Amino acid sequence: MRMSAQEQADMARSQVFGEVAELYDATRPGYADALVADVLAYAALGERAAVEVGAGTGKATVPFAAAGTTLLCIEPDPRMAEVLRRNTADCPGVSVHARSFEEWEPGGRRFGLLFAATSWHWVDPERRWDLAHDVLAPGGAVALFWNPQGVRDAELHAALAEVDGRHGITGTPHGAMASSYGDTPGNWAGLPGWPEEECRRDGRFTDLRAVRYRQVRHYDTDRYLGYLASLSRCRVLPSDRREHLLAETARVLETHGGEIHMEHFSDLFLARVR
Repeated sequence: MRMSAQEQADMARSQVFGEVAELYDATRPGYADALVADVLAYAALGERAAVEVGAGTGKATVPFAAAGTTLLCIEPDPRMAEVLRRNTADCPGVSVHARSFEEWEPGGRRFGLLFAATSWHWVDPERRWDLAHDVLAPGGAVALFWNPQGVRDAELHAALAEVDGRHGITGTPHGAMASSYGDTPGNWAGLPGWPEEECRRDGRFTDLRAVRYRQVRHYDTDRYLGYLASLSRCRVLPSDRREHLLAETARVLETHGGEIHMEHFSDLFLARVR
């Protein structure tokens, strides 16, 4: 089947993280401890293992492994997988497979939990619920979560939005005010991707739940620029344009005290196989 222009663009964006794997690992935020605890309580794994889709460098893997979870991690980029292996070297219950979820063969294994941390939107939308259903044991749980963020300072938000507009980039962490997210999990200031409606249409899952966790995060200029430079939307820009974007962002941050305060949300979606 021939991919559309948008699908080709999405594919290109999904394959750029490995070129900055170390930067990604150093600057990307992690996930709330309460989220990990709630997912494990919901899944009630017992002796069963979990599978993680799009594990990246282990931002979610490490806290789940630290809680004693046996994990099979799937990460399509070998450069990201290399950092993931390093970060989980002291976790004997973790194994890493460097391939995409669509290509991976479970070999008849069934898991008690499938989770994806800011990665489910990269999985083929025509196949992802079939793939999830096929690898889960009866009653097995799905946990999908993301880390949307919003700027707390309206003046800083407006100044950064001008920079983004000049360079034609959207969807940056500072692209929305924190107040625009409301109180409902999946309310992402108009951005798509929340999986609840898609899961309901599928019909093979039950006990759907949604939870939001929040905290305030502070980034100094250098760390925030590293965070921006690790984003797929930034990576796909021509290098000179990307450097101009980062330099102008730095100037704005420095005129606002050399830091940015973000309202950080961890939005969790839960479901289980009927």
